[in-house]
Formats: sequence, structure tokens, C-alpha cells
Amino acid sequence: MFYTLLSVFIVLAGLILVYAALRLLIKRNWLMGFLRGFFGLGLIVIALSLALIAFDVFSYRQLSKEEPVATLSFERLGEQLFEATLVHNSGREETFELRGDQWQLDARIIKWRGVMGGLGIKPGYRLDRISGRYYALSEERAAERTVYALEQDGWGPDVWAWANQHPGWLPVVDARYGSATFVPMADKALFEVRLSSSGLLARPLNEPARQAVSYWE
Repeated sequence: MFYTLLSVFIVLAGLILVYAALRLLIKRNWLMGFLRGFFGLGLIVIALSLALIAFDVFSYRQLSKEEPVATLSFERLGEQLFEATLVHNSGREETFELRGDQWQLDARIIKWRGVMGGLGIKPGYRLDRISGRYYALSEERAAERTVYALEQDGWGPDVWAWANQHPGWLPVVDARYGSATFVPMADKALFEVRLSSSGLLARPLNEPARQAVSYWE
């Protein structure tokens, strides 16, 4: 809910800037027309940027506690080739072909520090990518790799990447990666992926998954 409200707030700020820009641009007194027009167009550009930022923020979900964010099931298609079915907690389902012996799921996590953290605002997350991995180092170096993005890269601002690359610019935001440690793939295996403020956790839900984890430990 917080990230939806934050997105709405950013959009409203953008609309106010658009209104101010239009008032400047439609005035008939052009004594300082060039400066007024330049400033008005600048406000419109800022408003559009805020709209794109709001769209990016809206893609994050609030983490209230350790909670399941997805389930993953596997079907063997061949030697070191699996069909992985990812079901998001929203019910959306995606299917991928993963090569290798193990899988990993990555998420982008936004945590709040300082005043924002003191207000009790919960971290936000967005599942980012899923990948396969070979257990043998020689295969990991030479064999075909499979990595899939779970969110399409937009053409607007990437708030998480900006905060991650320049942590000093937004001291109240802590942008980090959370990853489920590489977990073995096995035919008919079913896993639950849970997210806490420290990262992703994968838990086996059926006997094939438990046997696979036990074998690799």
C-alpha cells in the first residue's frame, strides 16, 4: 500500500507542475516570454520524469513480514534441462527452460533508514530474475547459460539502480539485492520462496525437493 500511495503522491506532484507550466505558457504577456517558456517547458519535463519514477515505484510490493512471494516447480526435459514454473503470490504464472543443476531467484529490495525507517515504513521488493547454474566449474564456464528477467526493463528512470549505484545521494534509501542461494533442480520438485528483510529463502515443499536438497548438502 505504501508504494502505491507514494506513486500517487509523485503523480500528483507532477500534475501540479504541469498546471503551473501551462499557466506560464498561455499567458499573453511575452515580455519575458523566452524565459517563461523555457521555465514552463522545464516544469513539464520534470513532471514527465516524476510520472516515470512513479511508474517504477509502483512495481514494488510492500513486505510486511517474512512471507511467501512465489512457488517454483520443476519438470525434467532432458539432461541438465528443466522446465521451471514460477507462480507469483499474485497468481501470475511464468514458465522458463533452465539449464544446469541448480536454480537461483533474485529480487530487488528497498529498505528505509533514518527518519523514514523510524516511521515504520516496511521494505519493498520486486522479483528481478531467475537463472540456472551448473555444479561443475568446467560446465559453468563453457556450457550454455540461462538467465531470464522477471520484469521488463523500462525506458524510464530506474529508481533502485540509481539508489544502489549512488547510496550517498539518497541516504534514507538502502537498495540491495536479495538472492535465494543456489538450490538444486529435480524432476517434480516443488519449492516455496519466502522473502524477509534480509533476503530470499527457498524451502522444499515435497519429497523430490527435500531429496534434492539433501543430496546436494
